[in-house]
Amino acid sequence: MAVHVMTKPIGPICNLDCAYCFYLDKTRLYPGTRRWAMDDDVLERYVKQYIEAQEVPEVSFAWQGGEPTLLGVRFFRKAVELQRKHARGKRITNALQTNGTLLDEEWCRFLHENEFLIGLSLDGPRDMHNAYRLDKRGRPTFDAVMRAAELMTKHRVEFNTLTVVNRVNSHHPVEVYRFLRGMGSRFLQFIPLVERAPEVSSGADEGRARHELAGPPDTGPGKPGEARVTSWSVEAAQFGKFLCGVYDEWIQRDVGRIFVQAFDTALGIWAGYPASLCVFAETCGQSLAVEHNGDVYSCDHYVYPEHRLGNLRTDTIRAMVRSEQQTAFGAAKRDMLPKCCRECRWLFACRGECPKHRCEYTPDGEPGLNYLCPSYKRFFGHIEPTMDIMVRLLREERAPAEIMQMLARRRAAVRNVGRNDPCPCGSARKYKQCCGKTG
Repeated sequence: MAVHVMTKPIGPICNLDCAYCFYLDKTRLYPGTRRWAMDDDVLERYVKQYIEAQEVPEVSFAWQGGEPTLLGVRFFRKAVELQRKHARGKRITNALQTNGTLLDEEWCRFLHENEFLIGLSLDGPRDMHNAYRLDKRGRPTFDAVMRAAELMTKHRVEFNTLTVVNRVNSHHPVEVYRFLRGMGSRFLQFIPLVERAPEVSSGADEGRARHELAGPPDTGPGKPGEARVTSWSVEAAQFGKFLCGVYDEWIQRDVGRIFVQAFDTALGIWAGYPASLCVFAETCGQSLAVEHNGDVYSCDHYVYPEHRLGNLRTDTIRAMVRSEQQTAFGAAKRDMLPKCCRECRWLFACRGECPKHRCEYTPDGEPGLNYLCPSYKRFFGHIEPTMDIMVRLLREERAPAEIMQMLARRRAAVRNVGRNDPCPCGSARKYKQCCGKTG
């Protein structure tokens, strides 16, 4: 068994005030809290239990927030010491998600020396990034993030980028992708922004009201709530258009050189392997979240009282992940899929995606349809011909990157190819059913 825990050592506390952040409001779970930092006792319990819970030779710690760098380098030096103390012969790795604005020379020296993988939150070029990612005084953060990227490059800190695909940047897929590639990112994550809130006024009032909301409605599997999607969320069909736009740029020139999480995951699924990304897995429940005080929740998107599994001071991670409550939570992802999803041709690739996004009704009126369903239907249909080719290359023990040469030859030949002619890529399909397929 391999358990993944998203660690929130400073809870929801952050030095930014991103308009779309769903985690800032978690301060309400702990009213009266003055010290938002995981103390040494909880930290050691967590490190020891997390290592013990893994039945694999490598243990990967994931640190997130809020903004974890607010804790300072000292906290993470202590964490590394405890990991070495309790490693029990296992290899330990660390990944830290950050907005980057607090990184300096000391931080980068530490991160390099201890081989931390950094996830840098960056939503694209200046105007797109600054659309929602502002500090507590409403100031843009793009320049500070780019300074962090330069510092990490200087100190040879390995980093990837995490881009929240929202209402603004989702309309500029190629521009976003080329920017991230140009600034040095080689590993890209694109996370669709889908947040729901009870009815509030729109525009600027919506932003001001965010912290006044009682919290989002129940987003459990198959339980649409009386709520609407926020104005900063990506439109239901636009995320698919975004992914297709990025994919078309990537497949022509960057296969094997730039790694996009969604594309790597899809290729693995097409090749017959279990999904490497939880949202596309048949069930969930192996990815928990631990708060600053040791409270453990079913998932970092389900940090609500009803999804609290226990506390590290009184319960073990191993017991909590195997509990009836968590087992039922994980199985619900599969068991509560509506009929139209179970009969969909893309079920093998989608699996209903994240239960958090299942806030729509099917055409038959059944609850539990994923808000992003139009996007995934478009995306999976769009990539199918080239995914099939890359899987064939893999099975022939050839590099998937060969597809770029195949597509280049196709482009050279396609001007003389009819829609019913054999596809020049060599798939043995008609052109209109393969690389000439649209949508």
